[in-house]
Amino acid sequence: MSLKEPPPVVPAPPGDAPDSTGPADDNPGPAGGAKAGHAHRATAWPEARAAARRAGAGAGARAGREPSGLPLGEALGRVLAGPLTALADLPSFDTSAMDGWAVAGPGPWHVREEAAVLAGHAPAAALAAGEAVRIATGAPVPPGTTAVLRTEHSRTERPRSEGPEHPRTGEPPRGGRLLLRALREVVGGQDIRPRGQECRSGDELLPAGTTVTPAVLGLAAAAGYDALRVLPRPRVEILVLGDELLTAGLPHDGLIRDALGPMLGPWLAALGADVLATRRIGDDAEALYAAVTGSTADLVVTTGGTAAGPVDHVHRVLDKAGAVLLVDGVKVRPGHPMLLARLGADPARPRHVRHLVGLPGNPLAAVSGLLTLAAPLLAALTEPAPFAEPGSSTEPDPSTGPGPSAEAEPSTGPGAPAESGAGSEPRTPVPYRVPVRDEVHGHPHDTRLVPVVRHGGTAVPLRYNGPAMLRGIAAADGLVVVPPGGARPGQELDVLDLPWPPTAGAVPAQGACFT
Repeated sequence: MSLKEPPPVVPAPPGDAPDSTGPADDNPGPAGGAKAGHAHRATAWPEARAAARRAGAGAGARAGREPSGLPLGEALGRVLAGPLTALADLPSFDTSAMDGWAVAGPGPWHVREEAAVLAGHAPAAALAAGEAVRIATGAPVPPGTTAVLRTEHSRTERPRSEGPEHPRTGEPPRGGRLLLRALREVVGGQDIRPRGQECRSGDELLPAGTTVTPAVLGLAAAAGYDALRVLPRPRVEILVLGDELLTAGLPHDGLIRDALGPMLGPWLAALGADVLATRRIGDDAEALYAAVTGSTADLVVTTGGTAAGPVDHVHRVLDKAGAVLLVDGVKVRPGHPMLLARLGADPARPRHVRHLVGLPGNPLAAVSGLLTLAAPLLAALTEPAPFAEPGSSTEPDPSTGPGPSAEAEPSTGPGAPAESGAGSEPRTPVPYRVPVRDEVHGHPHDTRLVPVVRHGGTAVPLRYNGPAMLRGIAAADGLVVVPPGGARPGQELDVLDLPWPPTAGAVPAQGACFT
């Protein structure tokens, strides 16, 4: 059969309803495991996310993806492959925490007539009891120092000496060494940062899996690092399908602008991916087959072609390529035709397992597919490999698919807890609970993902939430997870944040009113 021929119709097994979104699908079986082209039933939204995460966590998906060392200047945004341990004590010597005086013993103190002790210079000679020396913040305190006296908490004077008063001012004669007096009580050890106060050499500062932020770079430098060992970014290739798409100019004559090509690369990069290329394939099944089977990426992302239209070639291409469908349709709106497949191994890396996420062609439906399938899979790929007992494997059996989840995701219904581990994966949308301000209409049987903005402790649904619309998501802080049947005002729902800071200022024009 040519790839351009329509697929054969495979009858559904007895008892299966033809409508994958109807009541007969309320209790679907385990996601995935079917050969592409076979009859399928849509997977519930939480189960689809769990299946995507399991796919990325499998041993085969991680094969050949070894950590690498990067200079600090290149490590921002990467993920630590192992714990960050201190290479030196912090601080590495007793340090002055303030500008002032290093003093020894109780006051008053005689000031040594020498240059101040400065940061970056060798420490001064040891102080004897009753002595003081000028010191700057960050300078090593001299041996014998019992405290640092801040400049503003001190005064100095010359001691009075024997002899007549000054003939004009009446001041007594003064001479000898400068005397330092404290203007408030001095406590032993005050304003001294002792060696190892923050950490000792060998202490674990941050665990493996930590995202490298500017603060992490600063800590690593302070702890003695010149480079960091980080996990490789998952490599992603984007294939944009559709003969109707324009890359420039205004829509005309049935042609529309390609919104997904410019959007998906930066979005996937924000999720931690290394985007190798964005290629435009059109509606050419043979070209799509060549692109899918020839890609060396860890994840191939396609746009459109996942339904059953005359030029929807993705299922036929996957079938010919011998792919295994892990998720074939999800009970979510928009985006229910999305899919996740396990591809054949890369010939250059025979033990490496590649995956494909098929996104619907409508823009907001494609966003739904990103957050449902691509984000959890990429999150698992960017985490350190879990410890496994010898002989064990986290890779699912190719003949059966991933099977039931041992870490089932939460129900999206009322009163369900938010997904555990919130905050542990900064790039990946992790649901948390927020009450919705307004009523949100739901689908009779499927989950809905609706763009929202946060305001006054609530999530405010935005009006432009159709599957082909981007106006709502462009102004949104996140997507609220609406259970089948909808939600009433004040009901707490899970919210998926977007992988960038919230947008401010454009909300009222999107259909949300705050007055």
